[in-house]
Order: sequence, then C-alpha cells, then structure tokens
Amino acid sequence: MAVLNLNILVIPTYNVDTMMVVDASTYPTDPPAVISPTIEVTPPGFETAVLPFSIDDYNIFTTSNLGITEEGVNQALPDGIYHIKYSIAPAFTNFVEKSIMRVDKLQERFDEAFMKLDMMECDQAIKTQEKVNLSTIYFFIQGAIAAANNCSTVNAMELYNKASKMLTSFMKQDCGCFGTNYK
Repeated sequence: MAVLNLNILVIPTYNVDTMMVVDASTYPTDPPAVISPTIEVTPPGFETAVLPFSIDDYNIFTTSNLGITEEGVNQALPDGIYHIKYSIAPAFTNFVEKSIMRVDKLQERFDEAFMKLDMMECDQAIKTQEKVNLSTIYFFIQGAIAAANNCSTVNAMELYNKASKMLTSFMKQDCGCFGTNYK
C-alpha cells in the first residue's frame, strides 16, 4: 500500500508567460482521498497567491491567476526566486515546499544573443571570443539556478544580475568586433 508522499515538479513551458507545476505525489488510496489541495506561490517581489491545486495533474500559472496583473491580463512572469508550497488538509502537517529560480526572460534574451552570434560577419577569432562570452553568460545563468536550488538566494541573484548585465553589453555590440581576442 502506498504511503502519502507529497511532491511537486516545476516543468519548463518554454514560454515567459506561463509556469507549470505538476503533482508528482503518491497517495495512499486510488483514487486519492485528498482534502483541500492548495498551492501557495510567492513570485519574487509580490504577495503570496493561494490557489486550489489539481491533484494528479498539471497546473498552469500566469501573472493573472497569481494576482500580479488583473484577471484576464497576462504578461511575462518575473524572473527570480519563487517559493511554492503544496498542502492538503491538515495543512500544518501535510505539505511540501520548494524554491525555484525562474530565468525564462533571461533565457529568452540569451537565445536572442546566441542567434545574433550565428549571423555575425566577423573574423573567426572574434566569433570565438563571442562564443566564449556567451559560454560565460550561460555559466552564470546555470550558477544562479544552482545557487537558488541550494538556498543561496543572495548568490543566486548576484549571478543572475551578472548574466543579465553581460547579456545587455553583448546585445549592444554590432557584431562583436571590439578588438579583443579570446585567451
């Protein structure tokens, strides 16, 4: 017989406007007798949204249903650290909490920068330097995610901001021809 083990997964949607949370729990009965499944999502810089949670299913969140924008108006979800808590009654004993680093907007900018590199008409040494720069940016993005996954929120945001600053600088260049070569 299965025991109660609450678990959630945040699945990439590859869309800056949505976040998907999937119920990956095991329940002691089939179908599960779950009372008051609730999810609390705290986006960075905003109040906690308390919403019903669909068990054994996926749940899609937007700025509208998280209370960031008015109902029916969806915008890109903010990047940053999200705190998520899934609970069932009684909530004080049956819950699971996770913090995740959302970087979808930054990743979208990185993808744009990557495509810019492929279209440059510069010499090979300059292209190589730009590949090194993009690899460094990607390293900072992955570092931000790893730091957030390990509860190092200050470090996560420092790495995220460094990657964002480097991307902004990269995107301001015409073709990357600024005269430095990789080492």
